[in-house]
Amino acid sequence: MKSIHNFLFILFVIFFSSCNNKEKPVAEKESSETDIALQTNQKEASIEGLYATQPDENNTGDCKISVEIKKEKNGYSYFLQTNLRKLKGIARFTTNESGEKYIILEGIKWDEFEGDISQEEESDSIADSATKEPEIPTGIDASYVKDTLTIQNYGNSMNSYTKISECGRKYIQLIKK
Repeated sequence: MKSIHNFLFILFVIFFSSCNNKEKPVAEKESSETDIALQTNQKEASIEGLYATQPDENNTGDCKISVEIKKEKNGYSYFLQTNLRKLKGIARFTTNESGEKYIILEGIKWDEFEGDISQEEESDSIADSATKEPEIPTGIDASYVKDTLTIQNYGNSMNSYTKISECGRKYIQLIKK
């Protein structure tokens, strides 16, 4: 009788261990930013099109901006148009650690940048701080979700910047037409 219980126990253990030995999916290696720009998968192909700001009832200022994204041989290009300028360049895709997708409109110089003052070293001399002009960044990033590009247009007192001065909105939302 004891041998039957042992036999059933062993059979039970083998049964459960075989159920838990399912193949695990292979984790994909993350692509570098360069790889992402050259890929032509269907998710990125859907980003092609014309994006434009919509009238904002709460904002009395005019904010007419459009961005056209086109597929090119080696990636994507953009054409940005505001009331004051028309710019062309390369559009590059990235994904951050949390999986959020971003498009970077390369070559666009920010309108204002005072730098991140929380990172400044303390100095006793006013002359020392006056000689350190922060370099104005180039390239505007926009988060990409479904059919909307969102640009954080300006910062705060600790990190003062303005990317596109023609628009007074903190977040510029460009919706695909």
